[in-house]
Amino acid sequence: MIKQAIIPLAGLGTRLLPLTNVIPKELLPINGKPGLEYIIEECIDAGIKDIILIISKRKMMIKDYFQRDSIFKKLLKNKKDNRILKEYKKIKKFKKMIRFVYQNTPTGTGDAILKAKNLIKDNYFLILLPDDLIIKSNCSKSMISVHKKYNSSVMASINVGNNNVSRWGIYKIKKKLNKNNFLISGVVEKPSKNKAPSNKAVIGRYILSKKIFKKLKKQKKGKSGEIHITDAIQSLVLENNKFIGHNFAGKYLDCGTMNGYIKSSIKISKI
Repeated sequence: MIKQAIIPLAGLGTRLLPLTNVIPKELLPINGKPGLEYIIEECIDAGIKDIILIISKRKMMIKDYFQRDSIFKKLLKNKKDNRILKEYKKIKKFKKMIRFVYQNTPTGTGDAILKAKNLIKDNYFLILLPDDLIIKSNCSKSMISVHKKYNSSVMASINVGNNNVSRWGIYKIKKKLNKNNFLISGVVEKPSKNKAPSNKAVIGRYILSKKIFKKLKKQKKGKSGEIHITDAIQSLVLENNKFIGHNFAGKYLDCGTMNGYIKSSIKISKI
């Protein structure tokens, strides 16, 4: 059973400047609540009990948000307000589940995941990237079901248009298992339209085994001087470790750019 999740949050958020010069992008409101809360709620609904947030010292505001529940308690002493009470109970619940690990130098998602190595207890764990918001259906829950069935690593996938494959990491498909799942033989980063091995793109949800930590520890820096999680995954795939791509049922929203952030807010407000 998957009980632990890692959410890397230490990135600089430059694509959302100037907003992120003041507040971490993960706390920017989407239809009235921080985007990060949607990710945490996805974890809880999927049965996750232990959530590890990777932050940096410049993002201490995230830690403050989830640990300063005392202000709600003080407000409730002076005024009984159901909205404040609801927020107080929610933050208290989150506080019990969340732990913090620091990545003060932004050297990639792979390095961020490696920072949490000593906290992971079980053989498999979940990773969620906060820029990728998935609504209407719980992607993590469906991935955990696939993991249970096949006892393997699982990575989320969406179908993209042929003209857009160069924006994504694209899966090489070894074998189709059923309508929504397939065995992965590799990932090609941002291929040209003519060289893309499929139209199935990598999305920021992963169930990985602890084997990934050994790969990340030895992983050399790639593009932009960062350690990429996909490079370590590729190494495991080449060693015949089973990885399954899963086409999820939910609606994908990209919150990592200004245009995507605005569109996501509008779409969620209409649900």
